[in-house]
Amino acid sequence: MTSDEAGASTVAPQHTNNGEENVYPNYLASFHKGLPHDELGEVDPEAYRLLLRALSSRSPEEFEKVPLGTTDGARLVNPLAGLMSYPEGPASDAFLVPPAPRLDSAENAAEVGELYWMAHTRDVPFTTFDTDPVVAAAAEELSALSGRGFLRADGVITPQNVFRGPTRGDVAGPFVSQFLLKDLQFGTHRNDQRQDTVRPGQDYMTTYDTWLKVQNGLRRALGPDDRDRVDTRFITTPRDLAHYVHFDAAQNPFQPFFGAALVLQDLGMPLDGNLPYRWSKTQDPFATFGYQHLYDLVTDLSTRALRTVWYQKWWVHRRLRPEAHGGLLHHHLSGRQSYDFLHRDLVGSAAVARAFARHGTYLLPQAFPEGSPLHPSYAAGHATVAGACATILKAWFDETAVVPDPVVPSADGRTLVPYTGPDAGALTVGGEIDKLAANIATGRNMAGVHYRSDFLASVRLGEALAIEVLRRQKSWFAETHSYTLTRFDGQAITI
Repeated sequence: MTSDEAGASTVAPQHTNNGEENVYPNYLASFHKGLPHDELGEVDPEAYRLLLRALSSRSPEEFEKVPLGTTDGARLVNPLAGLMSYPEGPASDAFLVPPAPRLDSAENAAEVGELYWMAHTRDVPFTTFDTDPVVAAAAEELSALSGRGFLRADGVITPQNVFRGPTRGDVAGPFVSQFLLKDLQFGTHRNDQRQDTVRPGQDYMTTYDTWLKVQNGLRRALGPDDRDRVDTRFITTPRDLAHYVHFDAAQNPFQPFFGAALVLQDLGMPLDGNLPYRWSKTQDPFATFGYQHLYDLVTDLSTRALRTVWYQKWWVHRRLRPEAHGGLLHHHLSGRQSYDFLHRDLVGSAAVARAFARHGTYLLPQAFPEGSPLHPSYAAGHATVAGACATILKAWFDETAVVPDPVVPSADGRTLVPYTGPDAGALTVGGEIDKLAANIATGRNMAGVHYRSDFLASVRLGEALAIEVLRRQKSWFAETHSYTLTRFDGQAITI
């Protein structure tokens, strides 16, 4: 296999997963939500094999033979999307995603432990993370795990950096990116970014009977008393962030990045110095290298990213969702079944014990009544779109420019107040774009539907896709141009 600098293979790559599908009995480590399950929540092996047969055949007719857990329930989400090909640009299977951490690994134990702590802190305002005792307990336990390096490279987890992403921008300033807070100027409409709210303290799938029905495909949604469309506020808590990524526009997570472009345009932030019209004395950009071009890239790349990650989800990794992992923990710790492969760090976690103390089960509390969607966990759709769209924005704008007048939500979340931290004058465009990508990916983790490894691998997948698309499109334009950007690993590149 050969590859270029963006990560896209020039020949058909050899995709590999972590091998768990062939290691654990009854496909315990594989995605099986929506198929028939026994009373332990273990999938019917024959039903899973029919799913594998359909995937192998790539035939729509074979998918119609896959039995579902309930005839009137939720259905598998669009497996064939990952096979779409393009007349131009990289194919959906052109990128490699590394295998996910295995069930028995310390890395997996750390990221599942993080999800339980996220569930316990859903209603803690981000602005009080520094002083909240539950957040402090989360940081203390996560810092002591043997796989803590998977959560932060240096293994040092504090109330100031817990749950944040890995880039320099992620740990600067408020938890929530300025691009999720500042007003959006859309034509003649100016809108603040207050959103409707969901009931605090309301978690789902904490009883075993409901959990099992959902694994079989039970359809569930927020009820009229669960969502308040009148009492709006800015994103203030992890539950608010999870709610935001539950209802993206048209279920396509380009929305926050389209919004970020609107904010950057409204603020008049400088463009990348290598764009062709940055220095022109006689020409302005419009259909090429103007904002029309930028908005087209953001929306187009979001759909390409979803089709690209759908290949990884269904045809390569088929990783089980965190809620199913919680089912394994529940049975093991309650003595109903022995799953000795679960890592000792997770089995002995104080966060898991807290879940039992509150709900009477060891299941992972979910922010969404339906739990995860009916497609595999790895890689993550929101995070892949985030990686792709963030890369476009970083290529388009001067990443070093400082975002003026940073803000945070007030204590009640209903207004914005100036952010006055010591780094208030150093929040850069590039850093806040990286933070936005982490917010969108982490919001799904805070809901309980994805793991940190889903986030980390997926933003890199989206980044690679965006870089490759920009590289291939260079020959389309008469203008001499290049793009410079900082990758999520901190390396600066020029396209």
